[in-house]
Parts: sequence; C-alpha cells; structure tokens
Amino acid sequence: MQTPFQPPQPKPIPDVKHVVAISSCKGGVGKSTLSVNLAVTLAKKGHRVGLMDADVHGPSIHMMMGVNREPAQEDGKIVPVDAHGVKFMSLGLIAGEDTPVIWRGPIVGRMIQQFLMDVNWGELDYLLIDLPPGTGDAQLTLSQSVILAGAVIVTTPQIVAQEDVVRGGEMFLKVGVPILGVIENMSSFTCDCGHEAAIFGEGGGKAMADHFGVPLLGTIGLDPEVREGGDIGIPVVNVSESVAATISSSTDQLIDLIEVADVVGPEINIV
Repeated sequence: MQTPFQPPQPKPIPDVKHVVAISSCKGGVGKSTLSVNLAVTLAKKGHRVGLMDADVHGPSIHMMMGVNREPAQEDGKIVPVDAHGVKFMSLGLIAGEDTPVIWRGPIVGRMIQQFLMDVNWGELDYLLIDLPPGTGDAQLTLSQSVILAGAVIVTTPQIVAQEDVVRGGEMFLKVGVPILGVIENMSSFTCDCGHEAAIFGEGGGKAMADHFGVPLLGTIGLDPEVREGGDIGIPVVNVSESVAATISSSTDQLIDLIEVADVVGPEINIV
C-alpha cells in the first residue's frame, strides 16, 4: 500500500526566537522599505535582529541597507552582513547588480531554505523575512520550512492593491500562519503648503485589517525622505523623526502581538 504524501513540517531556526514574514501579494506597495525600517527600529529598541531578503528575482534589501560586498563564509556557513545594527542576507550581495536571476521554482525554494538554515544568523530575537509579490514558491517554501510567529500584511489604500492583498493574506491562513496586523503604506501626501492629498484613495489599510480581524498597525504617508533613504542606503527611520515615530509605534504593537502569538503557540496546518 502506498504511503500518503506527507508535506514538510515547519521547524524552528536554532537560536532564533521569532520569525516574522512581511508580505503582500501585490508588488510595489513598499514591503522591502517597511522590512528594512521595521528591522532597524527593532534594533534601535535593543533587540537582536536579522533580515532576510526572500525576493530572489528582484532583491533590493542590500541597496536599501547601503551594502554591496559579498558575504563571507565560516565553518561551511554564510556569515550575514551587518548594517545599521541588523544582520541581513540578500541574493543581491551574491548575484551582482546587473545579473538577472533566471530560476525555476524548485531552485528558488532551495535558495530560500539555504538562507534560512545555512546562514549563521546567531542568536536573534527577531528574524524578518521580506517576501516577494505573489503566493508562489517563496511563500510556500517559507511556511513549510520554519515556524512563523506570523505575517505582517502591507497594503496601499488602492482598491486594486486590496484585491491582491486579500489573496496573499488568505494564503497564510490556509497554511496555518497567523496574520499579526496590517500596515498601510503611501496613505497620503502632504505638500509644503499643508494640503493633504489621498493620491491612492483612502481606507485600504483599515479595510484589510477589518477583513482579517487584525489591528491596523499604522499608516505611513508618501514622504520623499522614504524614497531618498532607500536609494542611498540609509533607512528613513535614521533621518526622519516623523516617519521614525510612526514606525516605532507600529513596531511596539508588533512586539506585543508576537508575544501573544508566542503564548498561544503556532498552529501547524500545512496542506
């Protein structure tokens, strides 16, 4: 009699307390920007933090962290690069700026697993995973490989973004990963004259939070300093007090939610 297929069961990463996915099925909503600034903010609050770029086809974390040197290896493991108080790893450090990554799904999955288990993360309080758009190999490999404290969903107010975000959130629920909260990015733009314009509409973050029954952790406006910081490799929380205050509040809420999720324990239900 043939044995039924048993999907991989997620397991913890040695010495890493909490693994958190930063996700949105929609591209271009600012997942990487928020991942970088959440990680740096956690480090500023005294936590040991790692950041993993799981966007294999379009890695950008290394640029936003201002590092382009190849990581070292020690005792058969990759040593993550340290910047702004955060240990991080990105394929962009290895592949080079102009080299396209033309890989099929299984290879993407193996690279994600290597970054999870073959990188010497050391002792961490939090490891944030910046995920690519969609609900494909990267997301499934992550949820089947490690126990996640939960996922933070990033959206913009735009209705088109919300439709994709719902798919991304529902994917996590189907594989037993709790959604911790929602962050709305690009919520509005305030010009020098003081006028505030809702360029991408209004209420998308609250709508997503209500849909999943989770808190809206914060709304972040369109600010040129956010873009400038990403372009030059200086996280905006290091240069803008107003943005830093908003992300600090979101981070405090996230810490509390992770502690609650840790008490309840992971719900492992891979299908």
